[in-house]
Amino acid sequence: MSHALEIIHLDKSFSTQRAVADLSLFIDSGEIFGLLGPNGAGKSTTINMICGVSRIDSGQVRIFGYDSQTHCQHARRLTGVMHQEVVTDAFFTIDKALKMHPGFFGVPFDPDWCDLLVARLDLCAHLHKPMNCLSGGMKRRFMLAKALIHKPQLLILDEPTAGVDVELRHTIWSLIREINQQGTTILLTTHYLEEAEQMCDRIAIMNQGQLIALDTTQALLNHLDTRQVNLSLEYAIHSLPDWLVSRGAQLLKDGRVISFSLEKEETVCALLNHCHQQGLRVRDIDTTSPNLEEVFLHLTQHDRTIGDCL
Repeated sequence: MSHALEIIHLDKSFSTQRAVADLSLFIDSGEIFGLLGPNGAGKSTTINMICGVSRIDSGQVRIFGYDSQTHCQHARRLTGVMHQEVVTDAFFTIDKALKMHPGFFGVPFDPDWCDLLVARLDLCAHLHKPMNCLSGGMKRRFMLAKALIHKPQLLILDEPTAGVDVELRHTIWSLIREINQQGTTILLTTHYLEEAEQMCDRIAIMNQGQLIALDTTQALLNHLDTRQVNLSLEYAIHSLPDWLVSRGAQLLKDGRVISFSLEKEETVCALLNHCHQQGLRVRDIDTTSPNLEEVFLHLTQHDRTIGDCL
């Protein structure tokens, strides 16, 4: 079986600025795949080349085996895109636009599917409104419906929940999970890293046009070898013992909490035994593992590659 998406040595420059540099990755059918990076990393440029909005300087994009340049009609028919920018057809109502849009891909309009999308995205009361009269949230709902109306097998979401309220965010992700379970492959970019952590099977991280990490979400979370430890003490102390100072510990809450990093190989049991030997009376202990935001900042700030991931 072919991959849902293959990106092979993709390159794009604007004047002298190289926006995407020799990018290669693949997405398996049925995955929810995250493409992350800071502003200007090349994510939107990559998406624009995948969906044919931007010309490819060199390299290749294949969508379910179809080359996006030599078999562009087949490739685009299989792809739905919700762009980051709010793009609407100001002269049409929602109803008219949704009825027209499948025809652009050579796909017949399915009224039952349209009714389902309209109901799930709560657009029923707005069907006969011109799109330039909609609120920002309603425009986002419409853009998702339009991306799905021709039943694509690959759905690309470029910052789908940017600027939307909590209710709409939950609505969007509920629908996305449902269509993914029905077989649709999802490519997602987002600055809400907790969304990517919860939703994505694998994640690629770009910086300055280059791929700097690519692995499963859990493997990326395991990349940082430390866990944060907060020791709540039975009594306040005024200064840290030398063995904790050397570990970069901090004294918090008027001397009743000590916070520092626990090495990956170090066990909580061994730590508590050491505290007891040093005369620290620990009342409670709380440990937290690194989240995706911490991994993301670590990688993009250092701009280095995880060798085993590429």
